[in-house]
Amino acid sequence: MNINNSVITILTTKKTDIIEITPHAESKVKESGVRQGAAMLFIPGSTAALTTIEFESGVINDLRKAVERLAPRDIPYEHDKRWGDGNGYSHVRAALLGPSLHIPIIEGKMALGTWQQIVLLDFDNRPRHRRILVQVIGL
Repeated sequence: MNINNSVITILTTKKTDIIEITPHAESKVKESGVRQGAAMLFIPGSTAALTTIEFESGVINDLRKAVERLAPRDIPYEHDKRWGDGNGYSHVRAALLGPSLHIPIIEGKMALGTWQQIVLLDFDNRPRHRRILVQVIGL
């Protein structure tokens, strides 16, 4: 069994960024040489998340609006009262979506659906250099 660890680095803004990272992940899987196994992606930190979605402008805008309804930016958060950094909403948003994905690898390719892409969602209120840890395991 092979275990390959690598990192994808993405520069984000201070908005609710939704960035497709599928090509980066595909590259890491290809570099690993794994034909049968799994890719695990994990983003360290508590103000960003990973998920899959059809990456097209309509659904991206729908997701951005849905996240705003679930955890609005402009309401009081206890975190902001305690720390004064104004990003309480970003912690809640990230917790709702989660920091990781597990994707099967079959015949050397991630088993994503036809209209399914991997996205990074950065909710923080400042630009960040995000690191996505990629671990590819298999044969």
